Amino acid sequence: MSKEQWHLAQLNIAQAVDDMASEVMAGFVARLGEINALADAAPGFIWRLQTEEGDATSIQAFDDPSLLANMSVWADLESLKSYVYKSAHVELIRDRDAWFSKLVSAHQVLWWVPAGEIPTVAEARARLEHLQEHGPSGSAFTFAKPFPPGHRVLYC
Repeated sequence: MSKEQWHLAQLNIAQAVDDMASEVMAGFVARLGEINALADAAPGFIWRLQTEEGDATSIQAFDDPSLLANMSVWADLESLKSYVYKSAHVELIRDRDAWFSKLVSAHQVLWWVPAGEIPTVAEARARLEHLQEHGPSGSAFTFAKPFPPGHRVLYC
């Protein structure tokens, strides 16, 4: 497959310091609509995990209900990186310590999917676990150590 036949999937998780309805989380919750709309309109954005209401915070992807999952698919690494680090989204990263506990293991994973494929939450979890156990590879990588499109080793 050529580069254009691949899309980039990502999962990042965060451990909320309190219930989403709490006063502590109010600043984060207040920005969700804005940040989700920003992603939806970003160049290279393809898909994101969400409920019918357009939110993913109520989707429990892990046994621990305080672990929030954000999952999306992008045209390429550059599009995702631009959204994450060069848009208003970076403000949430800057303020994350107010809302989220520091995780000791990898909290974000990237991997390639064939264009048009939407990954499952189970696959995303497996990719994150693979990254945590084996480090970056063609199966599961990071912004700091990316792999080119087409590296999609099936291991699960």
